[in-house]
Amino acid sequence: MAERLTTQQVAEQLGVKVETVYAYASRGQLSSERAPGGKGSTFDAREVAELAARGRRAPVRPAPGEAPAAASWGSEPVAVRTGLTLIENGRLYYRGRDAVELAARYGFEAAIGWLWGLGTDAPVELRVPPATAAALARAAAALPEGIRLPDRLRISATVAAALDPLRFDLRERTVHAAGAALIAGMVEALPRTAPDPDPGPGSSLAARLWSRLATAAPTPEALSCLDRALVLLIDHELAVSTVAARLAASARAHPYAVVSAGLGATDGPLHGAASPLAHRMLAEVLADGAVPVVSDYLRTGRPIPGLGHRLYPEGDPRAVALLDAVRRLDGGAAVVAAVAAVEAAAGPAGRPELRANIDLALAAMALTAGLPAEAGEVVFAVARTPGWLAHAVEEYGEEPLRMRARAGYVGPRPQA
Repeated sequence: MAERLTTQQVAEQLGVKVETVYAYASRGQLSSERAPGGKGSTFDAREVAELAARGRRAPVRPAPGEAPAAASWGSEPVAVRTGLTLIENGRLYYRGRDAVELAARYGFEAAIGWLWGLGTDAPVELRVPPATAAALARAAAALPEGIRLPDRLRISATVAAALDPLRFDLRERTVHAAGAALIAGMVEALPRTAPDPDPGPGSSLAARLWSRLATAAPTPEALSCLDRALVLLIDHELAVSTVAARLAASARAHPYAVVSAGLGATDGPLHGAASPLAHRMLAEVLADGAVPVVSDYLRTGRPIPGLGHRLYPEGDPRAVALLDAVRRLDGGAAVVAAVAAVEAAAGPAGRPELRANIDLALAAMALTAGLPAEAGEVVFAVARTPGWLAHAVEEYGEEPLRMRARAGYVGPRPQA
């Protein structure tokens, strides 16, 4: 029979805590059996030795002039297990449920409840405490004019964190409560530009967000379209901002810091901030036509924003669903036709990399509804916040600091 080791013996051999041994077992890196008599667990000594060897394995240094190998997490690649989002066969699923179907049937609050494992019958109440709301208002009033709305979102996360004495309580229920208040606070921190179409205590977050982005009251169809966009964007597996959020959670950063990490990753033109670029391009197309605008992009070597997604070889289903809702708005048919014209002018028909993605669909919604160019970036950040928090809850249950990358060093070697 193979030699069996006790939990304490495994911990000593690996140089880790007993809790870490159980974490290895929960992730399938070690198999355990109950000890004789039912007290404690035992482990296969050979598996322990193999795990120890992997941990001691030194990184390979590339030869001079050779590019370093892809960085891995810690001593071996980490497979991030998640029960939240699946992208498979060109479809997007939240906890096994089609995201497009969920967005068609439920609002943002119910979708958060589903993603957080509470069910659609338990919509999450998104309300900011009065003291926090007052502090956010004071902070917003102190900012100079011209501050971008996405920057206001980042500031609001910092202010809300400073006012929450329970921010370091990482239990799931506490994280959810803090997250619900933060999502509401992010919207509350934006300056009001239109009357709230539903000012009552049960108003939806979409209604409150509309009053911060638009200059006129929405039609019911427009408000439903915004709500659908929020649901379609709530999570997207391990997007770059989600990786940043999980990295922060791996270091046991509190939920507000997790959201701040996610927001920081959206501040580039290739992720959350892609929609404003698509908005400007689509506005030019509506004014001058698709062919001259697309030709100018191609002539100057600029990528056409809002086209293609590597995870959807047959087209982005989120874009299809959102454009369908935009088409039903006043003036939406012309904007959706402009999107189709961009796809046609970009290259041969039928190429999935030339189909509209969610960034271009957000731009189409904003243009149709008369929202500013940065509206898509704001909608993306607010919508993705509950997703980042859901991933943080998952990561809080993993071994701390497991996401430690190793570098492929290419600099000068130390002198003897």
